[in-house]
Amino acid sequence: YVTAHLPGATFVDVTDPIDHLKAIKSPEEIEMIKRTAEIQDAALDHVRQKITPGLRDLDILAEADYVSTRLGSTRMQVLVSSYHPGEQPMGLQGRHYMNRVLREGDHVVVLLEGNGPGGVYTEIARVFSLGEPAPEAKEAFAHALEAQELTLRLLKPGANPKDVWDANNEFLQKKGYAPEGRLYAHGEGYEMVERPAIRYDEPMKIQAGMNIAVHPVVKNSRLWTTLCDNYLVTENGVGPCLHKTPKEIIIV
Repeated sequence: YVTAHLPGATFVDVTDPIDHLKAIKSPEEIEMIKRTAEIQDAALDHVRQKITPGLRDLDILAEADYVSTRLGSTRMQVLVSSYHPGEQPMGLQGRHYMNRVLREGDHVVVLLEGNGPGGVYTEIARVFSLGEPAPEAKEAFAHALEAQELTLRLLKPGANPKDVWDANNEFLQKKGYAPEGRLYAHGEGYEMVERPAIRYDEPMKIQAGMNIAVHPVVKNSRLWTTLCDNYLVTENGVGPCLHKTPKEIIIV
């Protein structure tokens, strides 16, 4: 409609230049990003203290949303998925699927995606186990952590997202898991999902100053697990993890 009614105007697509401007964070933005990660660590610790058999997945969502709001988050998406190892896992679903009741021996994946000071986003995911984790669940989580570490080693200035994507899928298939088909790592800032997208079709190269969330998934017919953290890209690769919650299955 606009182009039809302004025939004398020239329209230029500036999406790509603006995306590049958004992708590189200023020192002020970086400090706010770090504070958001601190909020999510505190919120996840609150959830750890609340998880118990008899709750529904939705109850965990409510606790995470409540404490995140109290700590200063104004926009929050919480995804919760519980299952019993050896039974059919579902992965992360919308809140209308979160009516499953937790029982002893369950694994619970909790993902917090939200903003903090200044409206900037980070996200964190951890696995909780109601009792001692099953050996195959421990092995799968170890592989998810290994997949995350692989991606982090490749996130250096000048890196091509397609190469990172290919390396991750090669690793997953070598370990006997399904290859990735979704957006498993991406930039974050004033939006929850920003470029660069760590995918086969992303032309934007990795640059210093980017805030990248990395959340690989390990899955097969018997289990589903993940973890998620944010990292800032420096001139030499990624810096320290912005989240301080231990990268392990948390036993409750």
